[in-house]
Amino acid sequence: MSRLMLAAALLLAALGAASAQSYPNRLIKFMQGFPPGGNVDIIARILASEMEKGLGLSIVVEAKPGLAGALAAETIARAEPDGYSLLVLASAHPAYAALSKNVRYKVVDDFTWVSVASFYPFLIAVRKDSRFQTLKQLIDEARANPGALKYGSAGVGSILHTTVELLGNDTKTKFLHVPYRGEAPALTGMLTGDIDFIAATTGPITPRIHSGEFRALAVTGMTRWRDLPNVPTVHEAAVPGFEVISWTGLAGPANLPRPIVDRLNAELRRTLAVGDVKSKLEAMGGDPRATTPEEMKALVARQYETWKRLANEANLRIE
Repeated sequence: MSRLMLAAALLLAALGAASAQSYPNRLIKFMQGFPPGGNVDIIARILASEMEKGLGLSIVVEAKPGLAGALAAETIARAEPDGYSLLVLASAHPAYAALSKNVRYKVVDDFTWVSVASFYPFLIAVRKDSRFQTLKQLIDEARANPGALKYGSAGVGSILHTTVELLGNDTKTKFLHVPYRGEAPALTGMLTGDIDFIAATTGPITPRIHSGEFRALAVTGMTRWRDLPNVPTVHEAAVPGFEVISWTGLAGPANLPRPIVDRLNAELRRTLAVGDVKSKLEAMGGDPRATTPEEMKALVARQYETWKRLANEANLRIE
């Protein structure tokens, strides 16, 4: 039996190598798990438009929104590992899965990681006329009056939600979560005074900070954001060691042949070096930067452990 199993494994490896040599030879699908027109969808289309030039075949982007990207992730996790069904995913992938009781895939091991395409931190922001001038003032108020300060997010389980919950957990404070159907409505809620603050993606909120509608208190990365160099990090302002970096990247089903992974990784690197692609991603608030497959896998695993810690320590769960 062991000889038969070894022969079968060698045959599969040979078939996989032969398939990889002819890759690609038909339409490729990029699936993404968020509404059309959103941040992840736009990034997927920017990448697809340029990558198909190098790969020599069309790439179609398909939206399958729901459960912070989990519906699309489950679909790709069950797809054939042939390189024709791929997933454009965001940092919500490890965050939602760590908090949800109903994810039907292994967050790290059911995928083959290709590369991150763009990194971006979040901005903790308030309305321009808010009484809070610093993040420390906001945290002190929350500590004095637990649950009194309201913050908005793009929905339960979104990375904007978990980022503030992590801030609350690490500072032993309590904020009141007000979920919205997307980031744009949450920003409107802050503008109308329905919420006190928000953790927002750099792309949508930075121009509104420059225009004076909102004021940034801190950035969630470990380094200051290039477009707002005077805004301190959360690490500098109030919570040493705090870091949340969001990202969007490319993955496939588990067991994707390494030659296909290497081809996709190389093509994504070429794409990110194209001036038009780089400027578009930067205009969305991103830091276009590729990784190795191993670096991306380690990033997902590390963030998954962070969010699992939050789920356990804060007793935060999504049904």
